[in-house]
Amino acid sequence: MKFRLTLTLAALMIAGTAHAAPAECSIDVEGRPGKQFGPDHIVVPASCQEFTVRLIHTGKNSKEKAGHNWVLTKTGDIDAVMADGIQAGANNDFLKPGDARILAKTPMLGGGETATVTFPVSRLRAGQSYTYYCSFPAHAQHMRGTLVLQP
Repeated sequence: MKFRLTLTLAALMIAGTAHAAPAECSIDVEGRPGKQFGPDHIVVPASCQEFTVRLIHTGKNSKEKAGHNWVLTKTGDIDAVMADGIQAGANNDFLKPGDARILAKTPMLGGGETATVTFPVSRLRAGQSYTYYCSFPAHAQHMRGTLVLQP
């Protein structure tokens, strides 16, 4: 009986290591009323080849009235990206078309809508500071978060 219990425990331990949980390479982010993201901090495991963000606009307003999107830049680039985005206007989701400083982005969403963006983790560098924000006018000052690459 003791041998059988030991054998069963050993089998469970081996099975547990054979099916170790993969790195979490995706996250759901809510764009909430009150100009808030949840969560406001994202950790990307370096073991991921790609990372996926699913943005969920939990509000009720149209994208024209209070849209939300998710835009990732280096923290040092955010002010210039935002200024260029305002010039680009609503038809471009307040983002300059072809802006290489934008590392990833979703389209602008209205309430109840969802969008997904997947980007290669190779775009990120350990130790670099990244900020994600909503480019809708007057949202970015409050609606932002940080993203880090976990080595």
